Parts: sequence; structure tokens; C-alpha cells
Amino acid sequence: MKTAKPAATGHPVTPAPAVAAADAHDHHAHHDAHQQSQEAALVLADEYCRERGEKLTPIRRKVLELLLNSGRATKAYSLLDEMRQIHPGSAPPTVYRALDFLLSAGLVHRIESINAFTVCHDLTQCQHGILVVCQQCGSVTELHQPKLRQALVAQIEDAGYRLASDEIELKGLCAACQAANAATAAGADAGAPVAAAK
Repeated sequence: MKTAKPAATGHPVTPAPAVAAADAHDHHAHHDAHQQSQEAALVLADEYCRERGEKLTPIRRKVLELLLNSGRATKAYSLLDEMRQIHPGSAPPTVYRALDFLLSAGLVHRIESINAFTVCHDLTQCQHGILVVCQQCGSVTELHQPKLRQALVAQIEDAGYRLASDEIELKGLCAACQAANAATAAGADAGAPVAAAK
């Protein structure tokens, strides 16, 4: 059974006044669907751990939930800050132990390039695909192209290297960040003074 990781644009969109009421209803429906999807993902993760003879303890579950809520790669100290809002006595080892468990169970990925963590798009059958990481907002997309991955690994090994981990990370800018950057650049160009003709 596969559970899709929530998509994250990282850029809030403000509805136009004429369609705000309809969009507010759509947003509420989307929020409800997102909550149901998250709860289903947590139930799936809990069942998966039990099948493995392990336990998704309340702390592990909460860290996984925080990552699901984030929808993008999140640094451990950000998770710790969020945990302290819920459980004021939370200490760094608590979060790191939970992350270690979630990593070993294949429920999350560590994004080495930005030292952050993200939920595996498939909570129970991680296939170690190729992770594409947005360097601006931290959103992560998993590409599951086994033949492409095998060809890439073969090329790496032919060059005399051995991968240090199962993860293959590619850096880039997601579509939302590209659009935001283009809008910012267009706004800056529009505001630039025009030289007077001589």
C-alpha cells in the first residue's frame, strides 16, 4: 500500500476577492483531506512498525507527524523547537533517537545536502529512488525510476566510486520557487528607473 507524501509549494497563495468564498470552501475541503491523509499515513506507519515487531511510540509518532505537517525537508533543531512547544521538557536526544528509529525503519529520508529530514513518499516500501531537493524552500520529490537509478549507480561504480548511502540527491529549484523568483525579478525590472532619452 502506498501513501503519497503531501505536496508542498512553500508559497502561500492569496485568493482574489471575487472568488475568495469559493476558494475558502476549497481550502477547508483541502485541509480536511490533508488531515485525513496524514492520519491515514500515521496509521499505516503504526501498522508497519507492528508488523516489523517494533513500536511507533508517542514521541516517534509525533516527530513523524511534524514531518508530515511540514511537507518538506526539516532540520532536526526545527523539529526540536516544535516538540518543545508540545512537550516543554523535550531534549535533543529525544528527537534524534526518534529520527534514528524513523530512518532505520525506512519511514523518513535524511537529506544530506541540507542536513534535514523528510517523510518517505511510500511509508512502507521505500525503494531508495532519487531525491530532488529544492535548495530554496526544502521541498523534496522522490523519483522512482529503477532503470535510471541502476544506470546511474553503474556509471558511478564504473568510475571507481561506491555510494556512501542508498540515497541519491539532486539539487535544484522547484516550480513554485522558480515562479516566485521570476515574479520577483519581473517586479524588480518593472520598478527599475528608465534612463531618459537624450
